[in-house]
Amino acid sequence: MEGFRINNNITAMNTLRLYGKSQGAFERTVERLSSGLRINRAKDDTAGLAIAQRMRAEIRGLQQASRNAEQSINMVQTAEGGLDEIHNLLIRMRELAVQAASDNISDADRASIDLEFDQLRSEVTRIATSTEYNGTKLIDGSFTGNSVSFGSANTSQTLTANGAQKIVLSGAATGIFTLADTASDGALTLGNGTITQTVTFTNAPASGQTIRVNFAELGVDLTLNDAYDDGNLDGATFEVIAGNGGELQIGSDNTADNQLAFSIGDSTSSGLLIDTADLSILANARAALDSLDIAIDLVNDERSTLGALQNRLEFTISNLANTTQNIQASESTIRDADFASETAEFARSQILVQSGTAMLAQANAVSANVLSLLQG
Repeated sequence: MEGFRINNNITAMNTLRLYGKSQGAFERTVERLSSGLRINRAKDDTAGLAIAQRMRAEIRGLQQASRNAEQSINMVQTAEGGLDEIHNLLIRMRELAVQAASDNISDADRASIDLEFDQLRSEVTRIATSTEYNGTKLIDGSFTGNSVSFGSANTSQTLTANGAQKIVLSGAATGIFTLADTASDGALTLGNGTITQTVTFTNAPASGQTIRVNFAELGVDLTLNDAYDDGNLDGATFEVIAGNGGELQIGSDNTADNQLAFSIGDSTSSGLLIDTADLSILANARAALDSLDIAIDLVNDERSTLGALQNRLEFTISNLANTTQNIQASESTIRDADFASETAEFARSQILVQSGTAMLAQANAVSANVLSLLQG
């Protein structure tokens, strides 16, 4: 017959051990149901926690990238709004130039027209220099893209001496550009090793005059002054270097495909090459028409570029939202608690804790039976 022992109650100790396991399972289930997470600490699932944390970092980065893109759209819209007003000014200036280019008005009338023309030109520059977003000026030329480096060893120092008064870029790629200029053919050819374009003109600039040679396919607009003679620029080169325009972080990683570089051209009267235009005499009014046509084209190109960028950013935001949603679903699968499963486990562990408590009381009562021996 098994004897009674009271110093070591093995039955109670076994019951207590099993009760502790049930109590631990119950507490874990309560924690998961309370937090909604299957993994609350590293010991719950070491590998799962590491994967989920990386996904969570990726999600937060994508969400911020989406906000970056939304703010970038606002910035682009601000720039495009300024260009819209400049566009309207240029159209009115061209209207004045058409009026001044007719012989049915006198030079005195042209002088009056020229007063409004000058005011409108000043307003073009004022709008360009005052349009900014979050303290950053956008369309005054400081938010520029690529530019011509006249200090480069690859740029011929004879360019300006031989009549190249100004070079304006509109989307020109970086690299070295070379001019081909045959004497007496009334044409200039420009190439960058990939694209070559030839532009013809009627005559070299007369004394005090300039002409514009627009290589639209290359994004280069060249102004020639009266120092130029046909053939002067043959073999001349210039280098286009990368500019300091904006770079948008539209992804969560530090890679080129997570960043988007863009720039906005100079839309001041100087940048649009209308700073010297005037309507004081008939010839100047007619020359101003050509200058204004080019200026309007430059603004058109800039607005088209900004509109395309805005549309691109809207698709970027949509893609970021889609990617974020899918990664969140994956992170949820790894980290979130399954409430159906956890509720069943909660009921099971609760019953085990309650039954364990009852059995522990019974196991402790066994020792009390020893008293019956003493009392007999």
